[in-house]
Amino acid sequence: MTVSPMSVYALTKTRFREGVWEGLLTASRKDAPPPEITVSLNGAPVRGVTVAQAGEPGRWVVEIPIPIEAVGDGVQTFLIQDASCGETLDSFTLIAGEALGDDIRAEMSLLRAELDMLKRAFRNHCRETG
Repeated sequence: MTVSPMSVYALTKTRFREGVWEGLLTASRKDAPPPEITVSLNGAPVRGVTVAQAGEPGRWVVEIPIPIEAVGDGVQTFLIQDASCGETLDSFTLIAGEALGDDIRAEMSLLRAELDMLKRAFRNHCRETG
């Protein structure tokens, strides 16, 4: 959950399924006006974003459809902002293709190196205390 210092809204992701990111937007005041949310990808607006009352005053469901141009190799970051003050409420990132493969291989290599270091330290500890 991200709370903006100037915004009266806090946004919490609830799920990401079937190409739609969903979140619950909560106002700090029950009498807050309906929010105006903007979502951008690479500086361009994302179309089809919906904000619907969630049954209680001061709560709304935000749905962001993932545009087809965002699906592919690389890293795509979506910014969700309160349009009334320009503050970023949250963001999410999609990673796919080769960028993901390189990242996972690098992470596995780092984990292997750390595991080898821990094994050496453990063996040294056993030799010194045994």
